[in-house]
Amino acid sequence: MQALETATLRISEIFYSLQGETSRVGLPTVFVRLTGCPLRCGYCDTAYAFSGGANLSIAKILNQVAHYQTNYVTVTGGEPLAQKACLDLLTALCDAQYSVSLETSGALDLSKVDVRVCKVMDIKTPGSGEVAKNNWSNLAHLKQHDEIKFVLCDEADYQWACEIIHNRQLQQTCPILLSPVYGSLDPATLASWILRDSLPVRMQIQMHKLLWGEGPGR
Repeated sequence: MQALETATLRISEIFYSLQGETSRVGLPTVFVRLTGCPLRCGYCDTAYAFSGGANLSIAKILNQVAHYQTNYVTVTGGEPLAQKACLDLLTALCDAQYSVSLETSGALDLSKVDVRVCKVMDIKTPGSGEVAKNNWSNLAHLKQHDEIKFVLCDEADYQWACEIIHNRQLQQTCPILLSPVYGSLDPATLASWILRDSLPVRMQIQMHKLLWGEGPGR
């Protein structure tokens, strides 16, 4: 318990909302958004989390999460793994019997993430401007309960994602999500490509943006 009191993280916000993405879409979820990110994706909608926030101990974070009557917690950012104590937070949440998901860029090492956590790992496309940051060794640390996500800016990104999926046989690793950049790639167009190519993926749109408009959602 002492480590929970002394270990701190820089927190941008903690809020309660419906999960807008992944296989958990629609579930009432507590979001713990950590401050900071080493990437600068062109479509980022949470740039406000690059800086600011407040230092909170893991114990205080757990206390805030407990205010909400849900079993689902998502740790996100920014890039949450940019803070080393994120690993301790994830384990503490799992120990508290929450169903925990981690939203990560995939640029940082996933090998030490608690195995109970559902890792939702982005693979950055050329259109993101951060394709060089992909840490391909992370694929070896994904299990069937994890998820891989591609955020697509245009058809070139889609074709690139198709090649990665087929060449690396990603469908054998874990579920794959394809998401159109909000306001950039028409969701119906992406749906038609997936059906045309019989791609072994799940298409998703950001439900929170349909409900509340641009921004991270509440």
